[in-house]
Amino acid sequence: MAVAKAGAAVRAVAWTAAAGVCLMMAASAAMAAPSVFPTGVTRYDPVRAYNSYVLFSGQDKRTHLIDMNGNEVRQWPHEGFPPVLLDPALADGKRGNILLQLGSVPGAQTTGNGLGNTSIGELDWNGKVVWQWGAGAQEAYGSASVASGGAPGGAAKQHHDWRRLANGNTLVLANLVHSVAGFQAAQVLDDVIYEVTPSGSIAWKWVASEHLEEFGFSPEALKLVRAAQPRYGAGPVDYLHVNNMAVLGANKWFDQGDQRFHPDNIIIDSREANFIAIIDKRSGKVVWNLGPDYPAIAGSKVPRPVDQIIGLHDAHLIAKGLPGAGNILVFDNQGEAGYPRVSPGIFPHSRVLEIDPISKQIVWQYTAADSSQTQWSFYSAFISSARRLPNGNTLVDEGMNGRFFQVTPQGDIVWEYVSPYFGNSAVGGGGKQVRTNWVYRAQPVPYEWVPQGTPRSEKALADK
Repeated sequence: MAVAKAGAAVRAVAWTAAAGVCLMMAASAAMAAPSVFPTGVTRYDPVRAYNSYVLFSGQDKRTHLIDMNGNEVRQWPHEGFPPVLLDPALADGKRGNILLQLGSVPGAQTTGNGLGNTSIGELDWNGKVVWQWGAGAQEAYGSASVASGGAPGGAAKQHHDWRRLANGNTLVLANLVHSVAGFQAAQVLDDVIYEVTPSGSIAWKWVASEHLEEFGFSPEALKLVRAAQPRYGAGPVDYLHVNNMAVLGANKWFDQGDQRFHPDNIIIDSREANFIAIIDKRSGKVVWNLGPDYPAIAGSKVPRPVDQIIGLHDAHLIAKGLPGAGNILVFDNQGEAGYPRVSPGIFPHSRVLEIDPISKQIVWQYTAADSSQTQWSFYSAFISSARRLPNGNTLVDEGMNGRFFQVTPQGDIVWEYVSPYFGNSAVGGGGKQVRTNWVYRAQPVPYEWVPQGTPRSEKALADK
C-alpha cells in the first residue's frame, strides 16, 4: 500500500454532521477519497520532529496512547471528550494519570454535546479509578468505583473540554438545558463551566447565557441568536456550542500588567458563533474577545488583521516557554457557522492560526498550500485541534479524517499518522450509520509524563 504524501487525499462526500457538531452544505464542496488508504504512521523524520507520545480516543470507543512509530503503548476501555493525560505536577507527582468519561446513558448519541454523559473521572496508569464525578460509572479494569458527589441532577454532562487546576480542583465544561428569557426556543442547550473540588462540590460556576451581551454580538446578530431554532434533529437549541475551555496560565501579558490575562482567567471559543473570549475568573465577566464578525479572508501574508474564522476549535494561549508563548493558537475549521451564517467558499480548507491577542493580528498560519499541496487537501469542517511543541513544530489533528501531523514553522510535514481505529457513527452519514475514524482531539504527551520504562520507538520512515 503506497505511503501517503504530505496531505490527506481529497475527501469526497456531501455530508451532514449530526447533533450540533457541524453542518457543511456547500454544493461546491464535494471532496473525494479512496475507499482504501494507508493508516498508522505514513511519514516520520525523528531529527526534525518533536518526539513524544500522542493520546486520542478512537471510533472504537477506546483511548489510545501511541509512540512516534504508531505503536500502541497503552489503551483504556473508555473514551474521553477529550481524554486528558495529566501533567504529573497536577496529579501529586503520579505519572500516567488520565481523565476519561466513565459512564453514559445506554444507547445515547453524545456527539456534539454532553447530555448522554453521566460520569467522569481520573484513572491511574493501571486503570484504577481514583476520582469520579457523576453517577453510573462503569468499572475500569475491574476496579471499584470511588464515591461521587455533587453533579447537578446526578449527571456530569461534560462535553468538549475539562482541565485539572493547580489547586487540585477540576474545571468541567458541561451542558445545561433550561429556558432562557428572550429566546424563541422553549429550551436552550446552554454551556456551563463548573469548578469541582476533589470531594465533588461545586466551588465556582459560570453560565454562558448570563453573559450573552458581552461576546461582541451586534444588535442584529443578537436578534438572530435569540431567534435560533434547534438543528440536526436536536431538542434544545445549541446556540453557542462552546467547544473549548482552557486556563490561560502564566503569560507575558499579565507579567507586563495586563489584568485581562490573569493566569486564572479562562479562554473559550464558540463553534456556532465564531468567537473567542476570555472570562475573568473573579467576576465572571468577558474581558477580551475576538469576533464574532470578521473581514473576508485576505490571503496568506502575515502579519495581518484576523480575517474570517468559521467554526473554530481548540483556542488557547501558547504556554510560557514554548515558541510563540502568549499568542493564541486556534484551529480554524472553515466549516459553516455564524449569526448570520457564513460558508467557506468554492475551495473549502482549514487553517491553523497563531494570533497576537493584543494587536489581534495573525502572526503565523498553516494551510496545506504551505506544504505545496492543494488547499483542500487539509480540511476538517468540524472537531480538530492544534498544539505548539517545544521545538517550534505544531501538532495538528485534522479530526474529520482521523489524521494527525507535525508541521514545522516553514510548512514541512515531519510526522504523519492516520488513525486505524474505525467504528460506526451517525456523523457524516446523512441519517445512516457509516464507518469512520474521526478523532476529536490529539494531545502530545511528553515522555516524562508516563511511568519510566514505558516502551517507545523512534525509527525513521522515509517518504516514498
